[in-house]
Amino acid sequence: MAPPDKRRSSTSRRAQYGLFTGYVLAALGVLLGALLLAISLWRPSTFSGPRGAAQTMVAPATAPTTAVRTESQSVLETLAGFWRAGSQNAALRKEMELARIRLAEAASVKQENARLKRLLGLAQADTGAAITTTQFIGSTASSARRFGYIAAGTGQGVRAGMPVRSARGVVGRVMETGRSSSRVLLLSDTQSVLPVRLAREDVVAFAEGRGDGFLRIRLINLGINPVRKGDLFVTSGTGGYFAPGMAVAVATEITSDGALARMVSDPAATDYVAVMPLWQTELVRVAETPVEQAVTE
Repeated sequence: MAPPDKRRSSTSRRAQYGLFTGYVLAALGVLLGALLLAISLWRPSTFSGPRGAAQTMVAPATAPTTAVRTESQSVLETLAGFWRAGSQNAALRKEMELARIRLAEAASVKQENARLKRLLGLAQADTGAAITTTQFIGSTASSARRFGYIAAGTGQGVRAGMPVRSARGVVGRVMETGRSSSRVLLLSDTQSVLPVRLAREDVVAFAEGRGDGFLRIRLINLGINPVRKGDLFVTSGTGGYFAPGMAVAVATEITSDGALARMVSDPAATDYVAVMPLWQTELVRVAETPVEQAVTE
């Protein structure tokens, strides 16, 4: 048997040459890459021109891809916004409802503070002068007469004829007294007549009740009517019952002999009142029986 031929064929040499050539090219590529890297690090602006040209060449191809990506992102964001809108709207509605509740509570607290401040001011203004500060129980609503009721009587020093006022102004005067309650003749009663004057001028008049919550202001000196809408009338002190300067009514309509006025202290909105002593006792003859007779006539 003949020994095998150990000589390499031409095909094997061609493969060796190809492999050697590949190594050489790879080495040259590595050297070239290292050289370019060194140049780019040493002078970065060297390859700005080729980079710009390459970017210009690939820009038309990348523009549609960028537009598609941008539109897809916009669509996804829109879908996500619609997905979140329901829960966000529900949360906002809940927050608004809670805010309205808190706002109503704050308004209620503010109103209550204002009421308490008025009561405190009433008590402080009348310290040492008021007979008592008590609750205004209620008033007649359907009767032709206008009476009010307070939770204080002779046991608290209340006597017939004494003025009754609220934090806003005059309410009326005591007509009848019991041990722990009293009946008050309101300013709006048809039998009520109160001397008043114009707050801004020394113009005197009488405030007569009409039975409907309004007062008729009749000037004593007739002539040119100086009263204007919105004018405030206060007690004049004449007669000795009421101290001067207490608010009574505000003019709402001008008449030939005075005005029609709205009471400053509405009994329906009054919760506490102060019973005041007579302004000038020597000018007033207080007797419960004559007062009752005058009212019932």
